[in-house]
Amino acid sequence: MSRVMFEGVFVPNVTPFKNGEIDEDSFRRLVDYLIDNGATGLVPCGTTGESATLSHEEHIEVIRIVVDQTKGRVPVIAGVGTNDTRETIRIMESAEKIDCQGYLVVGPYYNRPSQEGIIEHYRAISDVTERPIIIYNIPARTGRNIEVKTIAELSQIPNIVGIKDASGDINQTMNLIARTSNFSILSGEDHLLFCLCCLGGHGGIVASAHVLPDSFLGIYRNVKESNIEEARNLHYRLLPLVRVMFKEPNPAPAKAAMKLLGVIDSDELRLPLVSVSAACREDIAGVLHGLKLL
Repeated sequence: MSRVMFEGVFVPNVTPFKNGEIDEDSFRRLVDYLIDNGATGLVPCGTTGESATLSHEEHIEVIRIVVDQTKGRVPVIAGVGTNDTRETIRIMESAEKIDCQGYLVVGPYYNRPSQEGIIEHYRAISDVTERPIIIYNIPARTGRNIEVKTIAELSQIPNIVGIKDASGDINQTMNLIARTSNFSILSGEDHLLFCLCCLGGHGGIVASAHVLPDSFLGIYRNVKESNIEEARNLHYRLLPLVRVMFKEPNPAPAKAAMKLLGVIDSDELRLPLVSVSAACREDIAGVLHGLKLL
């Protein structure tokens, strides 16, 4: 029996701010917009949600708002990872009181642990919940790659059910797919969604899918249904959007796009991140015009 629990295109949603505080009204509109436009599920408190700048209380409040507004329409996978195993567990224990469907746990950043340390980190976390856990491997941010052998070992833990693969290394991704089974492999690199799906992956956690989530989901669905040409056409149609979404540090372009579309009131970020430049905003508007969204 397949153990693949998560497949499709999940949006790691931004956290709207206004005057330094969480903008709950904008947040609830954003949740509805993403679900109404085809997102498979939502991922609050990831990198795109500026989790590194949220207090413990804000972190839990963000998860609560998303779960409450979602009202069971799609799964919510809550980001809970930090570079401290004890703090990650503390956040998870608070999140256990909220009805989310799983957790996204980034590899420990800054500390640069060994592969053995990474394994023990995830083992300790998996012991305190029965909910499914998705590993998040993003070595460009954490400073430490989670190796294929390590992921394969962690995949044997019953409630570690998948990975958000943002390694950017397609060779590693192929080896990972070959070494695991009944394990959700989701692209964390937006431009590699089509490639990963063709290789046998299960979709992605895609920041660019704030805009046209149904079209990004179409890439996965068309590959799954062997409509490769249609999936490829969607890939190239969306590629300019993906590129402009990462022209400046994430999530500034995503917030700018959501503000241009009238979904959120402000594209405010928390320092050290700043809003996009005027030139980048113009490029985003141009891409949205090209997609006939403005």
